[in-house]
Amino acid sequence: METIKTQGIAMPKLGLGTFRMQGNACRAAVESGLSLGYRHIDTAEMYGNEEPIGAAIAASRVPRSELHVTTKVWVENLAPDAIRRSFDASLKKLRLDHVDLYLVHWPSRSMDLPAVLETLMKLKAEGRTRAIGVANFTTALLKTTVEEVKAPIACNQVEYHVMLDQSKLLNYLVRHRIPLVAYCPLAQGRVASDETLGAIGRKHGATAAQVALKWLLDQDGVAAIPKASRAESQKANLDALKLSLDDDDRKAIAALPKDRRCVSPGFGPDWD
Repeated sequence: METIKTQGIAMPKLGLGTFRMQGNACRAAVESGLSLGYRHIDTAEMYGNEEPIGAAIAASRVPRSELHVTTKVWVENLAPDAIRRSFDASLKKLRLDHVDLYLVHWPSRSMDLPAVLETLMKLKAEGRTRAIGVANFTTALLKTTVEEVKAPIACNQVEYHVMLDQSKLLNYLVRHRIPLVAYCPLAQGRVASDETLGAIGRKHGATAAQVALKWLLDQDGVAAIPKASRAESQKANLDALKLSLDDDDRKAIAALPKDRRCVSPGFGPDWD
């Protein structure tokens, strides 16, 4: 598995997303993923599944040094004391003495961003998270983070797929050598029925979803964390790594409409 080196960590380019996975089903899915070779697990306090994920990691007996575990602090807990309480609770549920990456899950309009980032940097300095980062940050928020606060962020995790243009954000991230971690990389399943992607897939003996995923993973500095609870889907996503897209494929994908945002909660930022 290819990795992205960022701020002292090596993050596998393909990870396992776990949003909406719960309880024993979540534990079984993570155990399955780890047995298939996934080493990048993405969760968040808001998902309510850190406990089963911790149980799956413990049961897997995969050496901790081989794993990359990301979790996130929820938007309502961005005061410095609340961040620490959230972090402590996450670590306990995950049964870990550190995580590899700790993210601000969503920006809040009322947050004191420098204080938030300062708290995350302290957690990193204490060795409790190996790296820190953000999610759902616009270029304006990134400028404050990177250029004013100078926080050593290891990624910005955002929605990104063949149906959503993120070129402005990507250009900024590339300039500052910050990886983009793509959530909803399959546009919440919408890519499966796209005729263009389906045709490219047939050409290569692959599915439309595998084409969409490989398009992302072929980009420098881009990782993807598709949610997959069934072993068959997990394996299909891993098999996408074997696919080779050509210039004609990329041109056809570039011509697809890129205005489909799947995730835009009312408390989210004004996307720029």
